[in-house]
Amino acid sequence: MRKRPVPGSGKAGGATRRDPVTQRRERRSPPLLAGAEEGMSQAPEARPRSPSVYHERQRLELCAVHALNNVLQEQLFSQEAADEICKRPLSQLVLPQVLGLILNLPSPVSLGLLSLPLRRRHWVALRQVDGIYYNLDSKLRAPEALGGEDGVRAFLAAALAQGLCEVLLVVTKEVEEAGCWLHTS
Repeated sequence: MRKRPVPGSGKAGGATRRDPVTQRRERRSPPLLAGAEEGMSQAPEARPRSPSVYHERQRLELCAVHALNNVLQEQLFSQEAADEICKRPLSQLVLPQVLGLILNLPSPVSLGLLSLPLRRRHWVALRQVDGIYYNLDSKLRAPEALGGEDGVRAFLAAALAQGLCEVLLVVTKEVEEAGCWLHTS
């Protein structure tokens, strides 16, 4: 069987040029473990353990902080830092620098016309296309135009007012490193 290439491998320290389709495929597909064939998975007990993998265990109700640090592979976020980020008003967002937003919202459960007293979570994407922000909720029949910045800010404010809503910003690496997705004054 053919092994998948490891992203970033190749000439000049990973600076080879690839077509966009190959790049997307490589970002989606994790590299195979040594000895694993494509299409086959390894049982957890068969996977080699690496002592260099950073892993925070659950403490209190800080799973979002632990998840961020685990993905980033170092302790970059504390509860205080996460709380500070969450307290920032929507007016500080520099929306032209944000590629998209992903919201995790409470979603009612119903059986036909009967609404049940249960809630589950639903993920919704918002994105600007040609100067107009759209609600790209997968439950909608078609994208819903929200308008310009005022429209998306009103949508976000209404979603956050429901409570138990989480907002993830999608930005490019350059925007994240520069911190230009947020007005600090």
